[in-house]
Amino acid sequence: MLCNLKEAARIAIAENSGLPAFNVFGYEDAAAVISAAERMNRPVVLMTNKVAVAHMGIPVLAGMLLEMARRSEVPTCVHLDHATELADIRQAVDSGYTSVMIDGSQLPFDENVAVTRAAVEIARPRGVSVEAEIGSVGYSDNADAKRRFTDPGEAERFAALTGVDALAVAVGTVHRMETQGVDLQFDLLRRIRQVVKIPLVIHGSTGVADRDLRRLIECGAVKINMGTTLRMVFGQTLREQIEENPKLFDRVEMYQKCMKAVEGKAIEKIKCL
Repeated sequence: MLCNLKEAARIAIAENSGLPAFNVFGYEDAAAVISAAERMNRPVVLMTNKVAVAHMGIPVLAGMLLEMARRSEVPTCVHLDHATELADIRQAVDSGYTSVMIDGSQLPFDENVAVTRAAVEIARPRGVSVEAEIGSVGYSDNADAKRRFTDPGEAERFAALTGVDALAVAVGTVHRMETQGVDLQFDLLRRIRQVVKIPLVIHGSTGVADRDLRRLIECGAVKINMGTTLRMVFGQTLREQIEENPKLFDRVEMYQKCMKAVEGKAIEKIKCL
């Protein structure tokens, strides 16, 4: 069943669990994630990032993921991740996405507020949830992207000025990490939670040790974003099949094991939340 981010987060909070959010790049991993969520009877967020959008386009992704979400047996949100242009926010809203993220984290505070408020004005009348980011979560493969821990007071002001439905905060995670072991600032997360009442979001959670995922929820986070962990298991499973049988060429045949592997990894992460 299709829902927006606000609705999915409300369910997770009521059940004292985290809301799993996975970056997906096509039918195969989206279907695997939905299957995992159904088996665990948990709401889930299907996210499309800039890589997926550049490859397939927002309208194509929307048509596929929205239909899959409607058929799902659990609440499923279709979310545009890390949009930096309002044109992409508008296109996602017009295409039926139920949630969008406007990422002004690399901008000065006032500019971040302005672009976020503009995104809210586009999305809110259509019942589309809006996520934004204050502070800045860096990238393991992009040294130019600024990393900056979230200041609790700044987060409180930002949430009040923008009226967003969810707020991504920087407490030590890094996007696109291939190994676990980031040093998380749990005390900082608790202090942010004390002053920000909307759901908090943690990006770059592939780099978080499994034992710390649940601790993030206990310290105030709700939505937990993961992507690289699924991409890795999909690619590794595909590679193993080709190495075992170089004559394989039918991608639908090969994708079956990849989908099972992704489903298993998604279940593993959902259990941690």
